[in-house]
Amino acid sequence: MTATAQKPKRILKLPTVVERTGYSRAHIYTLEAQGLFPKKIKLGARSIGFLESDIDDWIDSRIAASRQEAA
Repeated sequence: MTATAQKPKRILKLPTVVERTGYSRAHIYTLEAQGLFPKKIKLGARSIGFLESDIDDWIDSRIAASRQEAA
């Protein structure tokens, strides 16, 4: 077993991503189309999700960028 345990992959559905980011569905779609947000995963005919690790990494990058601008 390695020292850094790997988190299991988890897919977050859009309402959870909206809640975690504070962005509207429309804004998430716009950012994704511009290549500024993680790519969605099609789960079914009318359902999408996002990898939790991608969302966590994106949030971390936004925090880091914000702190660099403030410095």
